[in-house]
Amino acid sequence: MTFEAEGTGMRLLVVVGETEPPERLVVRSDRVLRSAGPELEPQLLADVRAHIPEDVAVVGAPGRPDVEAAAAAAAAELRAHGFPVTLYTDHPPAGPDGLRIRALTDTGPAMEVADSLLDLVGNTPLVRLDRVGKRLDCHLLAKCEFLNGGGSVKDRPAVAMVDAAEKAGLLQPGGTLVEPTSGNTGVGLAIVAARRRYRCVFVMPDKMAPEKIKLLRAYGAEVVVCPTAVAPSDPDSYYSVANRLTEEIPGAYQPNQYRNPENPASHMRSTGPEIWRQTAGRITHFVAGIGTGGTISGVAKYLKAQNPAIQVIGADPDGSVYSGGDGRPYLVEGIGEDFWPETYDRSVVDRVVPVSDRDSFLTARRVTREEGMLIGGSGGTAVWAALEIGKELGPDHVVVLIIPDSGRGYLSKVYDDEWMSDYGFLSALGQTAGDILTRKGAGLPTLVHVHLDEKVRDVIATMREFEVSQVPVVRAEPPLRTSSEVAGSVAERELMSRAFSDPAVLDRPVAEVMSPPLPSVGLGEPVDVVVGALDAASAVLVLDAGHPVGILTRSDLLAFLTGR
Repeated sequence: MTFEAEGTGMRLLVVVGETEPPERLVVRSDRVLRSAGPELEPQLLADVRAHIPEDVAVVGAPGRPDVEAAAAAAAAELRAHGFPVTLYTDHPPAGPDGLRIRALTDTGPAMEVADSLLDLVGNTPLVRLDRVGKRLDCHLLAKCEFLNGGGSVKDRPAVAMVDAAEKAGLLQPGGTLVEPTSGNTGVGLAIVAARRRYRCVFVMPDKMAPEKIKLLRAYGAEVVVCPTAVAPSDPDSYYSVANRLTEEIPGAYQPNQYRNPENPASHMRSTGPEIWRQTAGRITHFVAGIGTGGTISGVAKYLKAQNPAIQVIGADPDGSVYSGGDGRPYLVEGIGEDFWPETYDRSVVDRVVPVSDRDSFLTARRVTREEGMLIGGSGGTAVWAALEIGKELGPDHVVVLIIPDSGRGYLSKVYDDEWMSDYGFLSALGQTAGDILTRKGAGLPTLVHVHLDEKVRDVIATMREFEVSQVPVVRAEPPLRTSSEVAGSVAERELMSRAFSDPAVLDRPVAEVMSPPLPSVGLGEPVDVVVGALDAASAVLVLDAGHPVGILTRSDLLAFLTGR
């Protein structure tokens, strides 16, 4: 009996015995059936017959003569029932006619090839940051997690969480993965789902870069976008929506990276040992952003088990709970939180460094231009914290920091000069919106504002007191973290018209009568941008590094231009 070359794809795969078939056979089949031994159950034969197969592939356990013999007997029985059968084996039986025999293992010279992209997760390199760290005495090394197959550090827990769910029977064939994600975990899960034929539904906050949403959809995932500026317990938060969808979708499973122990465990098994090996045990400081806490907790536990003197430093967006904030919004993506995830072990973190959005984004751009390494905003957060830590260290210290993802997912934000200017991160030469705001007068509060629950008559009183014609309606007390904390706006003329036609409006909350938020300009944008914005709107909100800091009206602009 001779071996045949690979041809057209199979339709059904019958696995004989307690064994896991090679993945290359599984992915080529439309359905996998199992038989305990050579005697086929009537239900299995009925399943085969119901699918009118083009071909039925049969496989046993390689290297197990008894199981391979059972697989050969099962293949012969299927052939006797009139089905087209292919037997995958390295020890072809003698005698049965009509069976196609194909080699189970490749007997040719070994090739350097992975069975799938999932096999390439991990073992990312360390790269020396000798340009941005040129003024430091210590070694500054970046662990390049953006070189994982899915482009981020989240590939590691994504594979581990799905593997564990399959093993525990929580995720069945054809099931649905539902996960709240800032994008990177979603990509990792989407790659696993594509290989293993799961449906994906990902829930994301609305501050995410549009290219992240498009990327997930490119993998075939469904994406649901939710508001950022709401509490985690709010029904519209992306955590709550993900929980609801998990309950509503039949066969759905939520890996839940914020609670799943496989998240930190994956880094204890892989990232930590890699860093220890790559630095020859010389690492003295480890720096990582804190999102779910899985990366920093898992790596820290492994490293401290090798050397308890290793210092672990968290890099955290200013405003996140990890660095003492209240969780109010910030612009950097993928790290920081407004609650304490179960996957974060604060006992293994020695210090947390708060980092502003401005420092995160400008550092990311600096790393890209000086090191030729395109990194995301959260990578900039980690580098900035590492540079601060490095100022205290000497030549015997080795600092390793995590670069969690690439800057390719942030080209429309961090690497877009217009976006950076609009949010006040970049400043133009010459006169700017900031100059107009400064000229406006020192007698006013930094940002005259009102709250959602204030009555209209009180809002009018506030506007009269400060002699302003427009005010933002805010969700929180200034200083505001981002423009998402601005819920709307009100104009004196509009309120006057509403009150004249319906005096009862004066005792209603301003939230019921407010207009949409004002358009915004960056503090460092040139005056001509302000002129263009005020040509389309009667007032604009001024942002400094994403923080709303004031309002400019047409009269403010005219006063500035005329030198008053």
